[in-house]
Amino acid sequence: MSSSSGPVLYDVAGPEEKARERRISVILALVLVALGGGLIYLLARNGAFNDRWLVLVDVPTNFAGYETRHVWQAVFRGLTNTLIAAAISLPLAALLALVLVSLRPSPIAPVRWAVVAITEFFRGLPVVLVMFFGILVLPGATQLIAVVFGLTLYNAAVFAEILRAGIAALPKGQTEAAESLGMGRFLTYRDIQLPQAVRMMMPSLIAQGVVLVKDSSLGYIVGYAELLRSVSRVADALTNAQYLLPLLTVGAAVYIALNISLSRLAVFVQRRSSFARKAPTRVVGTPPIP
Repeated sequence: MSSSSGPVLYDVAGPEEKARERRISVILALVLVALGGGLIYLLARNGAFNDRWLVLVDVPTNFAGYETRHVWQAVFRGLTNTLIAAAISLPLAALLALVLVSLRPSPIAPVRWAVVAITEFFRGLPVVLVMFFGILVLPGATQLIAVVFGLTLYNAAVFAEILRAGIAALPKGQTEAAESLGMGRFLTYRDIQLPQAVRMMMPSLIAQGVVLVKDSSLGYIVGYAELLRSVSRVADALTNAQYLLPLLTVGAAVYIALNISLSRLAVFVQRRSSFARKAPTRVVGTPPIP
């Protein structure tokens, strides 16, 4: 059957098709539960759930020379450093991306070539390598500066490419209509192209922002005391490899909770902005819209 309100790309599922989809969903859910139960059984058989997990609630003070009162104190310290690096890098990367994507259509050929070269260069490099460049190139660079340097340049290049793709996907008729109204290239870009590209590519921008937060863990390699490094230092200080599993599990859980929270926050902001744009307006002096 098809909808009578307009053309659709597919037929609406009937009762038999819906029943078949429910059966398939139940079967897949049972398979996932079975796989999860099998994994838990194997971990339990290998002793993964022994008393090693008590390290999360009972750790001696100043153990093995690593000064901390509790594992969670190290986790909080590392999480704070992770958020600091991400909070500095994200707005800087967004601003640099706006500069790059704004200069990309420049009528001056050398400017266009320079922007393309910069974007492709940093987008093609691993983030860790850019962090190492930060330590070697910037005078007196600390680990935090190196991490921010790498995250900013790499993600700025990616953000710029995402926005460029959004602008390229806009209908050409909009630009032609703006030119017919006497709008220049800059006004067309600022008032028409860029806002629509940001709204269109918002899911990709949000996903890349989450990647930026996760990539902050690469600061471990340059010695930055982010979450992963803090947890690993606790495991090293305990001088027992069996504690590595619960500590890394805590680190993974914190990363997952952080990224899910950021994703939901970004989606909430996007929905609020969409609702504000759709709100009806009225002319001054007219009665309010019921």
